[in-house]
This record gives sequence, C-alpha cells and structure tokens, in this order.
Amino acid sequence: MRFRTIPIIILLSFIFLIGLFAYQIELAFPIRPPSRYNTYTLASKSPPQEIGSFDVLGHTVDKEEAEKLLQTEAGRKQLSPENGAVEITNELIDLGRETFYQETFGNEYLFTDVIGILDGPINIGKLTKAILALGGKPTTNLQIPLDKDVTIGSTTFKAGTVLNTGLDVPKGSLFPLGIRTFVNQGKIRAGVTCALCHHAVDPKNGRILEGAPNIDVDTGLLLAFASNSAALFRQSSVKPDDVQQGDRIYINKDGQEARLPDIKAMEDAVDRDLLSWPPGSFTSNGDVKNNPSQIPSSYTHGAWPYSWSGVASIGWFHGLSTLNNAVFGVNADPTTTADASEKLLGIDEELYLGTMFQNAANPKFRLPEKVKPTEFFAKIDPTPGNPGINEVIKMPEYPKGTLFMQNGLMAASPGYHVAEQINSMSAWQNTLAPPPYPVSQDLEVLKRGVAVFDRAGCVDCHSGRYFTNHKVIPQPEIGTQPSRAVASKAFAENFVPPQTYPPNISIPLPKNPPVLPVPTDITPQEDIDLAYAQSNPKGGFKVPNLIGLYVTAPYLHDGGVAVSSTALEADEEGFKVVNPGLGMAETLLKGIQPDPSASLRALIDRNLREKVVAANHADERLQQVNVEGIGHNYWVDKQAGFTTQDQTDLIEFLLSIDDDPEVLPESTS
Repeated sequence: MRFRTIPIIILLSFIFLIGLFAYQIELAFPIRPPSRYNTYTLASKSPPQEIGSFDVLGHTVDKEEAEKLLQTEAGRKQLSPENGAVEITNELIDLGRETFYQETFGNEYLFTDVIGILDGPINIGKLTKAILALGGKPTTNLQIPLDKDVTIGSTTFKAGTVLNTGLDVPKGSLFPLGIRTFVNQGKIRAGVTCALCHHAVDPKNGRILEGAPNIDVDTGLLLAFASNSAALFRQSSVKPDDVQQGDRIYINKDGQEARLPDIKAMEDAVDRDLLSWPPGSFTSNGDVKNNPSQIPSSYTHGAWPYSWSGVASIGWFHGLSTLNNAVFGVNADPTTTADASEKLLGIDEELYLGTMFQNAANPKFRLPEKVKPTEFFAKIDPTPGNPGINEVIKMPEYPKGTLFMQNGLMAASPGYHVAEQINSMSAWQNTLAPPPYPVSQDLEVLKRGVAVFDRAGCVDCHSGRYFTNHKVIPQPEIGTQPSRAVASKAFAENFVPPQTYPPNISIPLPKNPPVLPVPTDITPQEDIDLAYAQSNPKGGFKVPNLIGLYVTAPYLHDGGVAVSSTALEADEEGFKVVNPGLGMAETLLKGIQPDPSASLRALIDRNLREKVVAANHADERLQQVNVEGIGHNYWVDKQAGFTTQDQTDLIEFLLSIDDDPEVLPESTS
C-alpha cells in the first residue's frame, strides 16, 4: 500500500508546482535523464569512442595522431574548430546522452498546438491514470482503455477497447520514455525526444536498454488519435489537392480565393493511413507515400553510412550527425519543407501550410478564413525568422539542400554552438552497445556458428569488426521491398555542394558567419548515387551491422521477417510451422513480440520465409504499407547444403554478437 501512495504524492506535488509556477516560468518534465544505474549500459562493453580523438567533418583523427598534430602550428590549425574539427570529450558525450533523452528542439508546439496530440482520447489525464495504475511497475506497452466509442478514419473503437500504445515506462517512472511535458502560462504541451523510439525497457526488471529500438511503439495509432493528424499528410499517401474541397477559404499564391480540402475528409484519409502503420515503425521521409520502415537501433559505431538506404553518408561522424539532424530538422516537422513543397512534392506552399493549419488544435495556430497561409504562419511561428516550427538554423545554401543537410536546415537550439547537439548525440550513440546475450553460451557452438557464417558467405557483406562492408547494395540485387529505397530521390535532384558553419559559431547565428565546405570523399560516389536512387532508378539499401540482433527483431527494413516463439517446432526434417505466429501479420499486429531466434531462422530458411511472406501478403493492412519480408535471399538451409544443426549454430552465433563477441570470423579485422 505504501508503494502505491508514493506516485500519488509525487503527482500531487507535480500539480502543486504547476499551480505555483506555470504562469511565471516554463517547466519541463522529466527534469533529467534516468540514472545510468537504471540502464544496462554500465554492464555493456562499450565501443572504443576514444577520448582525445577528433572528428574533422567525417575524417577521424585518433588520440595518438592528434597529440602529435597539436605539437605544431599547422596541426593545431588542422584540429581547430575553424577547420571543422570536433574533439571527443567526456563533456561532449555527456551532453549527447542528455540531448538524446531530453531535447525536443521545440517539437512540442507542432505535436500539441498543431497536431493536437493531447486533444484526443489519448490525453494527459488518460496517460497519467494509466501510469499510476502500474503502481511503479515497468511496462513495454502502456495500455489506454477507452471510456466511449471513438471513430478514427473508418475504424470504430468501442468503449472498453484497450489501446496498445507500445509506450515504454521504466520501473518507478511517472513518464513514458521519450515524452517530455512542458508547462508554460497554464498551457501543457508534449514533445518527443529520440528516446521514444531508440530506447526500450526490459519488461522483467524495468531497466532501460539504451540504443535498442522500441519495436512495438505504435506511432501511427498515437498520431491518428490526435485531433488534427491531417497536419501530417506528408507522412501519408494523401495529397491535399486529391481530396474533395471543403468550405474553408484561403488566399492562394496568386492572391486569389481558393478552397482547402474538406477537414473531415482530409482527417479521415490521413488517419486511415496512420492506423495502417505496423508497431515499431515510422514514415520518416515525408514524400507523401504511406511507406513506414522499421525503427533501427542506435548501435552506430562503425556502421556508416546511416539510414536504411544509406543517405546519411557525409559530414561529422561519417554521416551520423546528418541522420540525427534529419529526425528533427527534416522528418518530424513538416513545416521545414514547406518552402520546397512544390519542387519536392508538387504541392503549392500555400495549400501545403493551409492544410496543416486549418484545423490546428490551438486556436492561436488555426488558420483564419481568407488569409494567406505563409503570412499567417510568419505571425504565429514559435521560432520567428527561421523556417519551420522546430528550432533550426539556415545553412549557407538554404533554400537548396545538400548531402549534408537534405533541406538546407540544421536542428539547433539557441545557446548552443553549430551542430553541438547533433554532434554530441553522435558521440554518445557511438559509445552504445547491447548488453551481453542473456542465454549462457557454449563456446563450441559459437565456433561452429562462425564457421557456418564464413562458409555461407555472410562475411562477404557483413565483414569487418562491426559486420558491415559499408556498401549500398542495389535494390534489384538485394531484392527487399523496393518502395523505401527511392524515398529520398526528389531531395537529391535539388542538391548543391554541401557547406557548413564551423562548430564554434554560436546560435543564433551572427551576421555573415564563416563557411566551410563539407568533404564528400568519405563515402564512394557510387554508394551515394545508389542511396539517392540516382545511378539506379530503384535505389539501394545499405549493409547494416549485426550488433544486437537479439534486441532488434523483427528483421529487414520493413520488419516483415517476424516469427513468434511458439510458431515453430523441430522434427527430423528440420523446423515446421505448428502454431500461428508468422510474419508481422501474426506477431506485432496481434500484440505478440517476435522471437529473435525463430525470426532469424525464417530469415535464412527459404521454406519458412515463403510462409512468412504469404502471411504478410494475406493482410490488407500490411499490403497498404508495403510490408512483405521479401528479399535478402541468402539461404542457410538444406537446399543450400546446410544441416538443421548448422542453421541453429549460425543463429546462436548471430544472437551472441554484442560489442565484445566471444568469437569472430577469421577474416574480421
């Protein structure tokens, strides 16, 4: 009984603080990142992120070389911020952890005032009640019961339905991972940080797996239940000019009166797309295609280029800072690409913004009748003078984009230096590794498994210490679901040579800050062209690393290779299907966690994969979002000359790969 009263006392204290200070200062909760002792990170073998080394716009200078260079004037100039150099320090890494957990770059205005994430059935009251009901216990799936019928899109959720949000709550916490609550002048806002998708909670003990993907967070459901999810039409397949017109009048680019899409029709169409997203996925590109991909891990050391197709490939930390920027500077805030919406998407900027704001949750952000949307947005923008709602700065080439910053904008908060936050996250992510595989290891099994890894040719692509050759493979060759591979094509068609400001320039930017060219030679041009579908119209996918496979199921970029722990059973012929549980259709869509071992078996066994793909094809929702589980046809099965024991040994080896594997292939350098 005493334990249950503790959260209530804390909550009452929280309410008291709000009442006392809300009209004087802005409050943000949670106040700080969780203790490292509440994570697995201290028990993990960290990659060698060398304190005292430097990153010079993607070129690494190790500590020993740096010490020599710093003895000369020319060397000090080479490693100076004016030359684009960033020193790896404990302070930088600590800032990265804090930023990863805490920084929203102001997206609470987008999610709360525009999208209305707190105005639907999933609101602060419901979230608080659900968390208190846990009694301090952890969960990987915060459940929200509905107290009345709700129709979202064309789906009616009956009263009593329990919504599976997939939000993770650590042991003893009053807040879901990755959601920050802000209180200012009586207004409550909710923002999102990296931790929402790229950290997970161990359901057994409530400790945090830093860097592990949240494989069941249902971002589509959370967004669809907002009051104005139509503002995210860019993340769906719904174009405003394809929806019937409503009665709301705006002033178009020609200064003429025109009608915006019907509010309800637009909302319903976008909601239908959002509800089709599988748990553990997100549509990050915003190319007006309903095309989510699996949330990746943040075990990033030695895993360049970044993103599923490898589009983040140059600049600081070999493209990782570009990837970190993309989340806040491009993908999560649709207003950041409004200026280029006609070139990128074929949608006029006035129609684009008018559709976003015509039904904004906060009346202050709601577009009035007969007003030009760009002029209205300039008046209500919480970051006046910069494009978009989030905190960003214009790069030298803006409004053009580059390989470095796709839309010419960099996420950056006032009071910091250029790229300080995104670089710090890169430095910290590169220290992350999964905890050791919890199943006791038989060294002889692992040695047999690594021999199969070599014999099967896995090492040809998954080579080196971090099990990737850093290449981008043409989509026709890898054969995986193709739609995601071309998602960044339109950006590249407007690119200019990349530039940046030195990392010692303060935000806000001074007048006429110095400019540096960003080298493009750290990634082969052929891989860059493939990543952006320039040299091959079908694009490509990068070779991912294999670190932490036991916490990253399901597999492939679409998450289609998923099998439950009870679906398969061994017999004298191998493994057969004995229960439902094949594919995304019969695992995460039904609230069942995919089993890493069984899912890997389906990845490498053509007969099992055929059944997994068939199960995904039979689900209309998955076909709507291009989840199949096809491709990567590199088999370790009887037809390829391997025994069932070979298969099992290989799987055990693959699951054992953390950042300090017991055994490694002989070819690993």
